[in-house]
Amino acid sequence: MSFGVQADSCRQHSTQMGRGLVGLLATATGLCVANLYYGQPLLDAIARGLHTSPSTAALLITLTQVGYAVGLLFLLPLGDLVNRATFVPLMSLATAVALGVMAIATATPLFLAAAAAAGVGASTAQVLIPFATELAPADHRGRVVGTLSMGLLLGSVLARTVAGYLADLAGWRTVYGTAAVAMALIALVLRLRMPVVAPTVRLSYGALLVSTVRIVASEPALRVRMLIGGLSFAGFSVLYTALTMLLSGPPYHYSVGTIGLFGLLGAIGSLAARPVGTLADRGRGSLVTTLSCLLLALSWVVLFFGSRHIAPVIIGGATFTLAVQGLQVTNQSRIYQLATDAPSRVNSAYMTAYFVGGAIGSGLTSAAYGAGAWTGVCVLGLALGVSTVIAWAFGRRADRRRPAHVPPRRPSLPT
Repeated sequence: MSFGVQADSCRQHSTQMGRGLVGLLATATGLCVANLYYGQPLLDAIARGLHTSPSTAALLITLTQVGYAVGLLFLLPLGDLVNRATFVPLMSLATAVALGVMAIATATPLFLAAAAAAGVGASTAQVLIPFATELAPADHRGRVVGTLSMGLLLGSVLARTVAGYLADLAGWRTVYGTAAVAMALIALVLRLRMPVVAPTVRLSYGALLVSTVRIVASEPALRVRMLIGGLSFAGFSVLYTALTMLLSGPPYHYSVGTIGLFGLLGAIGSLAARPVGTLADRGRGSLVTTLSCLLLALSWVVLFFGSRHIAPVIIGGATFTLAVQGLQVTNQSRIYQLATDAPSRVNSAYMTAYFVGGAIGSGLTSAAYGAGAWTGVCVLGLALGVSTVIAWAFGRRADRRRPAHVPPRRPSLPT
C-alpha cells in the first residue's frame, strides 16, 4: 500500500468518526455491558418462572460475571490479532443467540449456561474501546475514550432500571428477548459501519496471551494504572453493594423501586467522561488522576453521615462516581499510549485487574456490613480510597516513564 493510500485511509476514518461512528461504538459498548446487569432486579421473578430456588437463580449473576472474566482474559487479546470489523459483529450476534436462549429456556441448566455465554459476549464492549482509539486522531483519543466510557457506564447503570420496568410490563422473558433483538440489530449495523483496521500483530494465540504478560512486566505505568483502577472499582463495588442494605433498613425502609433509582447516581459519573477525556488530550491526565484519587477518599467522609440523612448519600455517591469515572477515562487514555501495537492486550490486562478489584470489594462488603453496619462499610471504603491515594503517590513517577516499546502506528485499511 502506498503512502498516499494510507493517508487517504486515515482521512477517511477521521471523517467517519466525525459522522457518528463514535456514537455508534458508544451505543454498542453500552448495549454489550448491559447484558451483565439485566438480571439483578429479576432474580425472584426468574426463580418463579423456572420453578427453582432464589439461591439457584442468583447463580445467574455469578455465571455472567465469570463469563465476562473469561472473555476479558481469553477473547479480548484477540482484538490485536483478528479483523475486528468481522470479530465484533460475530461476537455480538453470538451474544444475541445466548440472550434468545435465556428468553425461551424452561430448564434451569440451559438458562444458566446461556447466561455464562452472554457474559462472555459482554466482553465485546472492551474490544470496542481500543478499536475506537486506534481510529481517533492522537489529539482526540482521550475524548473518544471518554465518550465510549460514558456509554459503558450508562449501559451498566440503566440496564437495571430498564429491566425492572420492562419486566413489570411484560414479564422477565421479555427483557431477554428485547436484549437479544437489540444485540442482533447492533451486530448488523456494526458489520455495515465498522471500518477494517489491519491487525497489529502476527502471533499464534498462545504467544499472544504470553505477550500480554510480558507487556505487563515491561510497563510500570501499566502496573500502576492496573492497581489504582482495581482499587477504585473495589470501592465502587463496596458502595453499590452496601447501598441496598442501607436503604432497605432503618431509618429509610425504601421500596425496591426507590432503591433502584439510586443507581442513577452512576449516570452522573458519565457527565465527567468527555470533559475528562478532553483534559487528558491536553496533557492534564496526571492532574485529573490526582484529583480523582483524593475525591475517592473524601467522598467516604461524606457518605459516613448517610446512616441518618439521605443528602450525604446522594452527594457522596455522586462525588464518588464522578471520581471513579475520571480515573477510568484517564487510566485507559494512558494505557493506550504504552503499546500502540497492543491496545487490546493492554486493555485486557487493565480490565482484568479492574474486574478482580470489583470482585474483592463485593466480597469484603458483607463482612464489613456484618461487623459494623454502614460505619463498617465506610471504614472499608475509606481504607480503599486512601490506598488508592497512596498507590498513586508512589506510582506517579513510574507512570511518567516513557513506554518500553512504542512501535509505529499502523494505518487503517480502506473499507
